[in-house]
Amino acid sequence: MIKFIAAGIWISAVTVAASWFSQQMGHEGPKDPNAEPSMLGGLDYVKTEVISVPVLADHFVKGYFLTRLVYTVEPDKMKLLTIPLEPLLTDQVYSYLYGNPQTDFTTAKSVNLDDFRNGIKDQVNRRIGGELVHDVIIEQIDFLSKDDIRDNAIRRRQAEMKTPTFGVEKGSKAKKDHSEAPAH
Repeated sequence: MIKFIAAGIWISAVTVAASWFSQQMGHEGPKDPNAEPSMLGGLDYVKTEVISVPVLADHFVKGYFLTRLVYTVEPDKMKLLTIPLEPLLTDQVYSYLYGNPQTDFTTAKSVNLDDFRNGIKDQVNRRIGGELVHDVIIEQIDFLSKDDIRDNAIRRRQAEMKTPTFGVEKGSKAKKDHSEAPAH
């Protein structure tokens, strides 16, 4: 009987000590409200679709700037937005590119990506009225001139004309597939 009482006291003491120790190790001091969240946690990532911005020069479209961006944002601040974030980000890319004439893709050999990233981030945060976006990550960035687009379209048409149809009329397969589709 004494062994059971001693074992109960021992188990209770170990449980209390383990609880106290885990609380002491898990307790951190008050969090600094001015501390910037790290990229190791605490931030959400918002990925945009491909944003296509026409590049104008001399009142004509000279090509298209294409980009896909990823923004790191604070989830708590993002919940406070009254408009969806994606259209706001797209608008700011347009505003940045049209508002900075030094960003001329038709003549530039290279683009300063740090200026582009920081410019977009600063514009979004200024428009929001606080620091929502912490970083802009470029997933894709391209410039296609009007001639590049035209050449790709011509090559695509030529490739379509060269592919054999094996006696099937153009469009008849599509009509056949639609007629065999089950009705909903």
